[in-house]
Amino acid sequence: MAENKPGKKRNALGRGLGALLKDTPQTTKLETEGKVNPVAGIFEIPLSEIQVNPYQPRVHFDKTALEELSESIKVQGIIQPITVRRLGDNEYQLISGERRFQASKLAGLEKVPAYVRTANDQQMLEMALIENIQRENLNALEIAHSYQRLLSECDLKQEQLGDRVGKNRTTVNNYLRLLKLPPDIQAGIRDQRISMGHARALINIEDIANQLAIFQKILSEELSVRKVEALVKELNSPKEEKVKAEGQSVSPAKKYEINQIQQKLASHFGTKVALKADGKDKGEIKIPFHSTDDLNRILEILDII
Repeated sequence: MAENKPGKKRNALGRGLGALLKDTPQTTKLETEGKVNPVAGIFEIPLSEIQVNPYQPRVHFDKTALEELSESIKVQGIIQPITVRRLGDNEYQLISGERRFQASKLAGLEKVPAYVRTANDQQMLEMALIENIQRENLNALEIAHSYQRLLSECDLKQEQLGDRVGKNRTTVNNYLRLLKLPPDIQAGIRDQRISMGHARALINIEDIANQLAIFQKILSEELSVRKVEALVKELNSPKEEKVKAEGQSVSPAKKYEINQIQQKLASHFGTKVALKADGKDKGEIKIPFHSTDDLNRILEILDII
């Protein structure tokens, strides 16, 4: 591992975090007291002195994946150090790297390599959330909750959030919209029973009962995202399709008659008139006006005033 010179910034935690925290490890007192041993700008810290991160955005850890990581650590060691903040003498708190931290415990390690950073609670929350969003394989719902926490607890605007996580505002908004879905569908996203694409299609359904019905159909029939999008489009546009079909059923002779009546109305009222009718002889007449005087003129013609 190449040695990092004092004062040199490392962009180890992804876009936007350089503005939050200095990347220079806190070395002076720790080294002089011999409480930790630096290894190429990184410290070896006893696992017993590290507390877990209370701001950890990931709530579910795959047991099999954790065991596989533990076996890898036994053979290769920890390739990417964890990140901690110092709370006091022999006391640290995890900022990021909880999977590596837990896997190291399973592997029977006594110490782990770690970057030591300075951070207050809000900085720690923001750093932990962004670090995990960028580095961990979070599911779509965990990302959505992380985005929401960054907005509410770190007082960020959507534009700022997009800059911090390297996503445009539309992408961020698509994740946030997942939180408006019913709990059953959110659980389906969390458990990876449906994809982000399925969820985005379901969001476009206004009625919750219909959302849940199509959600169950996705599960039972293993529908593709494209098929779900087609179902949602069909569900959302029956009226438009019906009107279109009815409009096509009007005969050419009927259309000619409607056009003639429309012209006579326009001449009578001295303004453009819209006349629409369907194949069942139902329709509407629209007479636009452009001012109060124009409205009064039309009302006089109608003998209303």
